Amino acid sequence: MTTATRQRLERAPGAPVRRPPRRLGRRSPVFDAVTPLGLAARYLTLLAVLAITVGPMLWELATSLKGAAEDVYTATPRLLPQHPTLGNYGRVARLIPVGRFALNSVLVAVLDVAGNLLGATAAGYALARLRFRGRRLVLGLFLATLVLPGEVTIISQYQTVTRLGLGDSLLGVALPSMIGALNVLLMRNAFLAVPVELEEAAVIDGATVWQRLRHVALPAVRGTLAVIAILTFIGAWDDFLWPLLVLQSPDKLTLTVGLSYLQGAFSADPRTIAAGAMIALLPVLVLFVTLQRHFFRGVGEGAVKG
Repeated sequence: MTTATRQRLERAPGAPVRRPPRRLGRRSPVFDAVTPLGLAARYLTLLAVLAITVGPMLWELATSLKGAAEDVYTATPRLLPQHPTLGNYGRVARLIPVGRFALNSVLVAVLDVAGNLLGATAAGYALARLRFRGRRLVLGLFLATLVLPGEVTIISQYQTVTRLGLGDSLLGVALPSMIGALNVLLMRNAFLAVPVELEEAAVIDGATVWQRLRHVALPAVRGTLAVIAILTFIGAWDDFLWPLLVLQSPDKLTLTVGLSYLQGAFSADPRTIAAGAMIALLPVLVLFVTLQRHFFRGVGEGAVKG
C-alpha cells in the first residue's frame, strides 16, 4: 500500500481517526517556561529549600561562635556574631573527652560499614544471581523487615546482645547494624542491572561463584557500594538511642551520647551546646564532601566498564 492510498483511506468516511499520542503528565506553564517569571519561580523555590535545609546548620554555627556577652535570645534574631570566638569549642573539649568519644564513634562506624559492604554484598548477590530453594521467601522476609520501625525490635536486640556477652561494648553497639536489610536490597537491584551474559561467559571460562562476584559483578556496582558506605557511616555516627541503651561505662560512650552531658552541665548556655553539635557534624560534612561525586553517581550507575 502506497502513501497516497493510505491517506485516501484515512480520509474516507467511517475510517478510524488517528490521534497524536497522548503525553503522560502535564508540564507546568510557570516552572518549565524559559521566561523571567519561570526563572524567578525556580530560584525562589531553590532558595526556600536551601533555607529549610541549610538554615539550621548555619544558625548552629553562628551560635557556636558567639561570645558570652552576646544575647542569643534577642527579639530580633541576629545570624552573624558580633565578636566571633572559638572559646566555646575549647570549653567543650575541657568538659568532656571529645577525642575519646569520637574514636569510639569512628570504631562503631567502621565496623558497621565493613559489615554492610561484605554482608550486604554477599546476600545481595545470592538473591540476584544464585538459584536456591526458598529464595523468594527470603526476599519477602527482607522486605517485611523494612515495614517494622526500629523501636519494635530494640528490646529483642538488647536481649540478644546482652545474652551474647556484648553488653557495654562497642561491638554490641555495632552488631545489630552490621547488615542492613535495605542495603541487601540495594545490592540485589544493583547486581540485577549487570548483564547476565557477562557471568554466563565467565561460567564458560570456568569461573567459580566468588570469581564471578569479584571480577565481573563488583566492578559494575562500585557506585552503589559507595552509597551504602556513606549512608551506613552517617547512620552509625548519628545514632543516639541504641548506644545510650547498651553502653554504661563513661570511657566507652560514643560522641553523640557523650555530647548529651553538655545539655545537663550547660543547659543555660546554648553556645556550648551548639559548639558540641558542630563538632559532631564536622566528620559527616568532610566525608560527604570528599565522596559526593560517588554518592550522586552511585545510584544511577548501571554501565559495565570493560
